[in-house]
Amino acid sequence: MRQFSFLDRILVQANDALATIFAASFQVRENPAEKIAEGQLTHAQRQKSAGFMRVNHTGEVCAQALYRGQLMVSHSDKTRAMLKKSCEEETDHLIWTRQRLLELNSNTSYLNIFFYFHSFLIGMIAGLAGDRWSLGFVEETEIQVAKHLQTHLEKLPAQDFKSRAIVSRMRDEEMQHEQAAVRAGATDMPVIIKKCMQWHAMLMTSVTYWV
Repeated sequence: MRQFSFLDRILVQANDALATIFAASFQVRENPAEKIAEGQLTHAQRQKSAGFMRVNHTGEVCAQALYRGQLMVSHSDKTRAMLKKSCEEETDHLIWTRQRLLELNSNTSYLNIFFYFHSFLIGMIAGLAGDRWSLGFVEETEIQVAKHLQTHLEKLPAQDFKSRAIVSRMRDEEMQHEQAAVRAGATDMPVIIKKCMQWHAMLMTSVTYWV
């Protein structure tokens, strides 16, 4: 099996970053909204749904970057396997949210490139702290993401059946990722780190809803 050099790994990460931000298209599983009929939405409701789905898409961009940043520096086969599995499922989430935005005649966030590289750096820092801390970061990230998705389910228009199906599936799988991190040996994050993560999430959700 070929051993990748540091430069090879950098180039792979750059390619993955471009694919995530601009053209992720390899979908492993069927979109949960694929066979659901479009509901009757007003223009205002479509804009509201698009805002939430744009936030969710950027959240998946950030998740991809976090996992890849951690994978870049992790040396544990067990941790790498768990991160890769989660990353693959997050790729489906990324594609589902992008597809929904297109159906709503809207766009992904123009700030995704900034959030990707910022999250990638955070992922590398978490990974360098060691596997238990890295997994703890995954656990806390997924807890916060699941809470955001539940909030979106409560705020999305009742008639937007397709968006609600996607968000519901995403929420359930984020909770599974959290439990996988716990089983793998995650350590609980200090309160100050949890707060910083919450502030970062608040910035991302507030801005990308509109931009």
